[in-house]
Amino acid sequence: MTEQQGRVTIRQVAVHAGVSEAAVSYALNGRPGVSERTRERVLAAARELGWTPNIAARSLGTARANAVGMVLVRPPRVMVVDSFFTQMLSGVEAELNRGDVALVLHLVDDFAETIDVYRRWYAGRHVDGVILTDLRHGDPRPAALRAIGLPAAVIGGGPDLSGLSSVDADVAGTARGIVGYLRALRHRVVARVAGPQELLHTGQRDAAYEAAVEELGEISYQVVYTNYSAADGMRATRELLSLADPPTALVFDNDVMAAASLKVAHEMGLAVPADFSVVAWDDSDLCQITVPEITAVTQSPALQSELTARALLAALAGNGETHVTLPPGTLTARQSTRPPRSRG
Repeated sequence: MTEQQGRVTIRQVAVHAGVSEAAVSYALNGRPGVSERTRERVLAAARELGWTPNIAARSLGTARANAVGMVLVRPPRVMVVDSFFTQMLSGVEAELNRGDVALVLHLVDDFAETIDVYRRWYAGRHVDGVILTDLRHGDPRPAALRAIGLPAAVIGGGPDLSGLSSVDADVAGTARGIVGYLRALRHRVVARVAGPQELLHTGQRDAAYEAAVEELGEISYQVVYTNYSAADGMRATRELLSLADPPTALVFDNDVMAAASLKVAHEMGLAVPADFSVVAWDDSDLCQITVPEITAVTQSPALQSELTARALLAALAGNGETHVTLPPGTLTARQSTRPPRSRG
C-alpha cells in the first residue's frame, strides 16, 4: 500500500475477504460471533492489504486511550544525569510496548500541578491509568487518584496505598548490607549524603540505616540531605569532610553524588579510599569508569518499573491490585573502599 492510497478501511478488508463489516470487526477484535474459518480469512485479508488499527477510532469505541501517564516533578537537570530515571523509564516502556500501550510523560515544576494534570487527563480520556514515583510524606496523590477514579500503580511503597498497586524494594535489607560491609572494614564513623528529605523513600532509607546501625552497633552515623545533584552532593561532601572528626566512610543515595565526591577529595588534597571510603546506593556505568571505581549496590530500577507497569495493566484488565517487594540490592566492592587509616 502506497502513502497516496491512504489507510486501509474495515470496509476494504470486508470486500477483500467477502464478508460483512461486522464480521471483520468481530474477527479483528478477537470477539465471538464468527467462525474460526471466517476469522482466518479476515486476518489473511487484513495482512494482504496492510491493514493497521486506527487507535483513535478504537479509543472512541472502547473508551480506552491505550496510554499510561507519568508526571515527573524532578528538575530536568537532575534527570539528565541520573541513571535511575533512565532505567526506570526503560522498564516502563519495555512493558507498555508489549501491549502496544503508549507512555504519556509530563514534566512539571511544581508538585501541586500534578493533580491538576491527572484531572485533565481523566476528563479528556488521555490516559487509562498512571504510574507514580517519588511519593512524599503525606502525599495527596493516592487519595486524589482514588477520588478522580483514575487507576494507578506506584514505583515504591508507602502507607495508604489501598486501591493502588505497588512494587517496592527491600530498603532495610539493602541498608543492612551496606552498614554491615563498612563495619566489617572497621569503619566506625559513617555519614550518608541523602536525597531530598521530603521524599518518602528518603525517610524509608533513614529508618533503615538507623535500624542497621542500632542492630550492628559500634558505629557513629549522621546524614546530610541534598537535591540529588552533583553540585549539592559536592557541597555536602565538603561539609562532612571539614568536621573536626570527619567520617571515614561516606554513603551516597545516588551514583552521581558519589562520583562528584571524588572531585571534592581532589580539591581538598585527600585521596579515596586512603582518607575516606565511598559507597553509592545505585550502581551504574558511572561508578565503573571513575578513578577509583566506586563500590556500589546493584538495584533493579528497570525491573521494578517494568513490574509496576505490568501491575497497572493487570488492574486495567480487571485483575485487581497487587503489591510486590523485590529482594535487597547486591553490593559490589570496588576500589573506593578499604579499612580506615588509623588516626593515631
